[in-house]
Amino acid sequence: MIPLRLDEIARATGGRLVGGADPDRAVDGPVVLDSRAAVAGSLFVAVAGEHVDGHDFAPAAVEAGAVAYLGTRDAGVAGILVADAAIALGALANAVLRRLPTTRVVGVTGSAGKTSTMDLLGAVFATGGPTVAPAGNLNNEYGLPLTVTTARPDTETIVLEYGARGVGHIRYLTTIAPPHIGVVLNVGTAHLGEFGSREMVAQAKGELVEALPIDGAAILNADDPLVSAMAGRTRASVVTYGLAQTADVRLRELTTDEAARARFVVSTPGGTASVALSLHGAHHAHNAAAAIAAGLAAGLDFDPMVGALEAATARSPHRMDVRVRADGIVVIDDAYNASPDSMLAGLNALMRMKTNGRRWAVLGTMRELGDESEVAHRDIGEQAVRLGVDRLVVVGSDAAAIASGASGASGASGASGAPLGGAAVTSVDGAEAAAELLAAELGDGDVVLIKASNSERLWRVADRLVDA
Repeated sequence: MIPLRLDEIARATGGRLVGGADPDRAVDGPVVLDSRAAVAGSLFVAVAGEHVDGHDFAPAAVEAGAVAYLGTRDAGVAGILVADAAIALGALANAVLRRLPTTRVVGVTGSAGKTSTMDLLGAVFATGGPTVAPAGNLNNEYGLPLTVTTARPDTETIVLEYGARGVGHIRYLTTIAPPHIGVVLNVGTAHLGEFGSREMVAQAKGELVEALPIDGAAILNADDPLVSAMAGRTRASVVTYGLAQTADVRLRELTTDEAARARFVVSTPGGTASVALSLHGAHHAHNAAAAIAAGLAAGLDFDPMVGALEAATARSPHRMDVRVRADGIVVIDDAYNASPDSMLAGLNALMRMKTNGRRWAVLGTMRELGDESEVAHRDIGEQAVRLGVDRLVVVGSDAAAIASGASGASGASGASGAPLGGAAVTSVDGAEAAAELLAAELGDGDVVLIKASNSERLWRVADRLVDA
């Protein structure tokens, strides 16, 4: 973090110094939530969780070199007492930003693809100068301000992911880090359990563009009506992207190669180029177009952006991370998160992979879908069969509707009237059982997609297969 004295942090957060904290001593190391990450010059934020109270670890953090801790109760060592640790952390991040007046904030939100697009935005904006873009989805009231505090005096751009579990969440995050450029990717069915409808999802996601200044830019998906309608909710200029003919940054001739990597032509006011991504999945073409649109809005040069996108690889873990084993078996670890939209994108990527073997889909539960959960899971099972998956492994009882959807679709007729293929469906209790099944039955040339919500920890299956 840029150096700030403890008295400056106390004023910014509305806190008071305790435990003999020296008001003139500066924090110039990282701000951390894990006491084990504390180093010389750091600030430890003590959070009282459901199972663990961070205040209990404040002495260890100070012993490891932390200048102080930020928390809500006296832990007996140098600290700053505040009313709410999360709100105080946000206030600290905002104070850091106010000391970096030339640093630009680029925000991204959407129901699917936020973190992958953030990675691409990071690559694009790095062509213009020092850029902060975290690996992983640090998109809540803790992760977003932690990212901001990593900015240095020479940072030109901070790329942030704005997540939401309800209306008002993104609005709050924009008070911590007001965006100058805001990217909205899509409005899907993820988190319907919290929002209730896609319209309410759109209401929440649109809070990002409402926060933009008049000299800012809203980057909107022209192919999603609920996103393109957000143009009426911002005073900033609007740049659209997508397949639509009206898009300012338009995708054309979208195909994939034998490894399901997107190839396309992008036409923009700043130039036209053929683009060959290293990322797997046709959906990354839209993410790349969004990144180009944001870069153009910021005045970045077109050709270096295209080069950066082509060179970009999977940066955040468990997101379309494709590994080829020595025996030729391909493992697609896309197990960080799952919604109906991203699940279908993963299945499409699997089917675009050229292989001499079988295509396996190992699918687990999609969380936070509310009343739509059973229907959504059943539909994914049906889609897996219609797309032509050879082997479907359904993990966990909460995902049972995937298996029933697949069983119902097997043998049905497709649009041509011909019978659909029948995927062999196996249901297992958990990740360990799935890994054992795959270890025993995978054969030469097989390709396996592994996907579920992160809480299912299905990436352990991918780890087992890759390490085999």
